[in-house]
Amino acid sequence: MTALGFLYPGHSAEDDYPRIEQLLGSDIRLDVFHTDIGEDAHRVDALREMGSAERLAAGVEELRLAGAESVVWACTSGSFVYGWEGAHEQVRALALTAGMPASSTSFAFVHAVRELGARRVAVGATYPDDVADLFAEFLRAGGAEVVALRGSGIITAAEVGTWGEAEVFALARAADDPDAEALLLPDTALHTAAHIPALEKELGKPVLTANQVTVWEALRLTDRRVNAPALGALFTREPIVQA
Repeated sequence: MTALGFLYPGHSAEDDYPRIEQLLGSDIRLDVFHTDIGEDAHRVDALREMGSAERLAAGVEELRLAGAESVVWACTSGSFVYGWEGAHEQVRALALTAGMPASSTSFAFVHAVRELGARRVAVGATYPDDVADLFAEFLRAGGAEVVALRGSGIITAAEVGTWGEAEVFALARAADDPDAEALLLPDTALHTAAHIPALEKELGKPVLTANQVTVWEALRLTDRRVNAPALGALFTREPIVQA
């Protein structure tokens, strides 16, 4: 049994994780531990506070007692708002506190894009435009070319969590670009685990979503590789060897 730990802010789309655990169909356990979200706002100052070392450290002891072998801060905006170097510092501090390999959803996206061998990506964000721009900057720092970026202006994770299939597909269609080799949907508050194969079929390209890449990243940290077609191209392709 491989136990993976996730620090998830508040309550929005955490039910994606038991769904993903079921879709993995293997000896893998996904343990979600909730951190204090503080002010629920897609605003830079609130997001930086949500991802502070103190808030993350508060969830670590329970995770460690559960036997987790790796931990991922399951929040995209609460990591990329620190910038490339700041997000690295956030993850280093989490790894030291937890005593195990650590990462965040923002880095999961960067690593997943590289895994797919994609260079050009489109982004469909639920965030306001200024926050979406910061995610695009983060991806560029990680080596990706962002050919299309669409924000949705939603302020709270709570509202994002109410979105259903129709809203997810509408965002994906609106954000996609013919030049993009993959589409990214970066909010862990967005329910996407049930829709990835259908999204990929409609768009004709890999779709990376926040909770999907977060789980993949936790597996990567433990050197586990699982073939799970129900979770999209990321979980079916052989790894790309980067030059």
